[in-house]
Parts: sequence; C-alpha cells; structure tokens
Amino acid sequence: MRAKPSDAKLIDLFLDMLAAEQGAGNNTLEAYRRDLADLSGFLAAQGQTFVVAETQVLRDYLADLDTRGFKSSSVARRLSAMRHLFRFLLNERVRGDDPAAILSGPKRGRGLPKVLSVADVDRLLTRAKVLTEQAEASPQERFRALRLYCLLEVLYATGLRVSELVSLPLSAARSGARMIVVRGKGNKERLVPLNDTSRRAMADYLAALEALKAPKQKNASNSKWLFPSFGESGHLTRQHFARDLKELAASAGLAPRLVSPHVLRHAFASHLLHNGADLRIVQTLLGHTDISTTQIYTHVVEERLKSLVRDLHPLAEK
Repeated sequence: MRAKPSDAKLIDLFLDMLAAEQGAGNNTLEAYRRDLADLSGFLAAQGQTFVVAETQVLRDYLADLDTRGFKSSSVARRLSAMRHLFRFLLNERVRGDDPAAILSGPKRGRGLPKVLSVADVDRLLTRAKVLTEQAEASPQERFRALRLYCLLEVLYATGLRVSELVSLPLSAARSGARMIVVRGKGNKERLVPLNDTSRRAMADYLAALEALKAPKQKNASNSKWLFPSFGESGHLTRQHFARDLKELAASAGLAPRLVSPHVLRHAFASHLLHNGADLRIVQTLLGHTDISTTQIYTHVVEERLKSLVRDLHPLAEK
C-alpha cells in the first residue's frame, strides 16, 4: 500500500497548482501556506491529517479560531483556504470526498474601505513636498524626502498596489513617458497613465538618486529598480514605505493608523468615481480581474447619483 502524503507535501502541491494554474503571487501563496499550516497543526493535535479529516473536526477548528479571538474576516479567509484545499484534494483523487463543502462561515458584511478625503491627501502631499525643500537637510535626507514624495505622488496618481509601486523598474521613469507598464497579480501587465505632477516628482527624485550615486559610481552596481535598496529584494520594501508614510501622516497632523499605501489606493479609486469616472475604467486602472472587486466602491457612485438627482431633477425638492 502506498504511503499517504504528509500535510506539508499536500500544501506544497496545492500551492504549486495555485501558482501554475491561477498565477497566484508570492504574498497570496505565503498567506495560504500560513493558514493551512495552522490548520495542519490543529488537526495533528487531534490525531488527524488532511487525508482523513472529517467535517466535524473542521468545524471544531473554526470554533477554535473564534476562541483564539480571530476576527470574522480572518475566520472567513481560513475557511476559504480550507475549501480550496479540500476541493483540490478531491480533484486530485487524494480524497474521495470534500469535508469542507458543507461548512458555513461567520456572517459578515463587506466593510467599506477606509478613504482619505481630498483635503487629507492634499495635506500629505503638501507636507511631503515641504520636506523636500528644507535647506538644512543633508543630501541623504533630501534624497529620502524626494523618494517619499515621488512614491506618494505616483501612488495617488495611479492607484498601484504597494507591491507594484515599490517594484517598478527603472525603465518606468524614462523621460517623457506618459504611461507606465505595470506587472500586477498573476504576472498580468496593464498600462497606467501618469499625470504631470507625478512625472515631475519622478524626475526630481531620479536626479537626486544619480547625484547620490555619483561619488561612488565606480563601485556602484546599476540597479534595474526605480526605488533600489540594499535589501534581499533589491528594491524598497512595502514595510519600509508604509513606515515612512505613517511618519509623514503624523508630521502632517493626520492619525497614522488611518494612513497606509492601501488606503491611498482606495482614495485614488474613490476620488475618481466621485468625480464621474466610469467603474469599468477604474477596474482597469486598479488591475482588478473581476468587476465585483471594484464594486466595493459603488457607495461612492450611489452618493454621486443621489446628489445628481437631487440637484438636477426638475421635480426634486429644492
């Protein structure tokens, strides 16, 4: 009789499938790995594995998550990972049934994204710009200020995911470019326009980058990244940018907990829709494969439609 594959082996096979067939990115794969490793640990404590686990023990796991204080959104994500895994095991004939098929998760409404107002974003941009103009700043400090200002302008101008932003290639900043090619989830490419302000911020940042490299040009390697760093990835990390952004928020008089790269992406989409942009256009700019993902912003559209009817309909009450 053939030995049954271990949970660790099955997780690897499942993640290989997600990467090959669905184009899942590294962050998605790591999230699945963490969630499924946690499930495997719980099952092992009950003397079970993915191959033999029954529906009841999976229910017990969901109850355990609740006991551990997990939010309903986190429990729902773990349940989704379980469903995907056991459907995969059924399709691969590792199991003859799907014990997760009849599980129900916590009821939860889809929360609206946090959105900064136009005035809040303007405060961030203004403060970031001021920091680039401080006469007493050292060349290194001015470079960091210009980099943060550039990141902020490009993010608000394009709505890129933070992972897409920090990993932009140097070629994205070529002179005169009004569009950049972005490689998003699933390795899919899309064109995103740049406005004049973000292009100027990018040019100023690049000039500072070249000036900083000049004294040690002989020993400096030419990085292919627009925002290079000495870390393992070769480019600025998401975490580094997020920390800098929160410090900027505090400096601008905004609550740091309300400001993040993802919140600025939401602001980009919401402000476009509020000003009349088509939902399909915003979907394309954000790189959403499914329009339903973009529809979380329909509350913005609904408010705009209500105001249009209220202000323009001939029979509306004045």
